[in-house]
Amino acid sequence: MATLSETVLVPTESAALPGDFVSPEPARAVVLFAHGQGSSRRSPRDRRVAAELREAGCGTLLVDLLGETEEGRGPRPAEEPADIPLLAGRLVATIDWLADWSHGRGLPVLLFGAGTGAAAALAAAADRPERVLTVVCRGGRPDLAGPALERVRTPVLLIAGGGDTEVLRANHGAARRLRVPHTLHVVPDATRRFEEPGALEEVADTARRWCERFLPEPEGLPGPGGLPGPGGLSGPGGLPGPR
Repeated sequence: MATLSETVLVPTESAALPGDFVSPEPARAVVLFAHGQGSSRRSPRDRRVAAELREAGCGTLLVDLLGETEEGRGPRPAEEPADIPLLAGRLVATIDWLADWSHGRGLPVLLFGAGTGAAAALAAAADRPERVLTVVCRGGRPDLAGPALERVRTPVLLIAGGGDTEVLRANHGAARRLRVPHTLHVVPDATRRFEEPGALEEVADTARRWCERFLPEPEGLPGPGGLPGPGGLSGPGGLPGPR
């Protein structure tokens, strides 16, 4: 299978966002990765997940939602929330750009968010329900999406480490507010960066199996597995089956 690789600049109102696009040809969908403060499109963890999703026939676009000068402001105090509306707005602009871009035109979009990018992905999905098939959040803070959580209309997979107590608690709280089919997958003993042996591999495999449920086949038929049951929560054992 041929592979396309291209560096892009996504225009938005306030910045041009650099991104790396890699895709099998033909692609079944585009997975757009959302990075928050303190991370970038060069994240080795997200690149590992992106490689797994390309094996499922997806193109992947990793973009920097914040410019170098914006990142240079330094870490935020713990009590100061990230600028989720800014991140979400740039993510929405990227979704709209993909709809007109030659390699993204006509393809559905899946969102993958990490850290504060998870909240931005959920907020963007709430604003573009007709374009986004599903949202995957890895070790993120989906609770920071605020009122957008109740507006999300696409299935959501939350992945958290069992050893990351604060983030796990935030994910449980966000899951209770979602009004769509969702799963909370807990990677046993994993901490925030999923650096434990096998942890990142479990993240990548779980994300791939979840996304494959929603991907269209080349003929336009639904992907395997169907939708999960509403509100399904899973522990270390994997994803729940359809209900």
